[in-house]
Amino acid sequence: MIHHIELYVSNLTQTKQFYDFLFAELGAVVYQQWPNGISYQFEKEYIVFVQVEAAYKQPPYHRKHIGLNHLAFQVADQQQVDHLRKKLLTRGVSELYADAYPFAGGSNHYAFYVVRYKLLDNDDGAFSPALFYQHPLDHSKK
Repeated sequence: MIHHIELYVSNLTQTKQFYDFLFAELGAVVYQQWPNGISYQFEKEYIVFVQVEAAYKQPPYHRKHIGLNHLAFQVADQQQVDHLRKKLLTRGVSELYADAYPFAGGSNHYAFYVVRYKLLDNDDGAFSPALFYQHPLDHSKK
């Protein structure tokens, strides 16, 4: 149903560094690239990140403002969520709902929520990704 998603970001370099790593881990490939943007393809769909023009940079993005809250990416299993969480935390991301990991989204959502990523000195609070594995879970055995 969705052909592509296009997001304007305040720091394309930072966004590209983060998603180059994450999307490679998830099996996506760079689809298009130009001086002010990049897109990554997953099967038939793709996602585009474009550098916002200076005139539109304020107010900065915040996930609780009207509009996009986060992007949720489906992963293969719980082990992939755990693996990516560990790798992303070592790369400088901040975790949202860390005290409720991995069930912050409810008992059927094994998920890691990223509140922001900081790969450069400029932390611009770019779009927040989440990694999800969803199925009926019985975590009473944990």
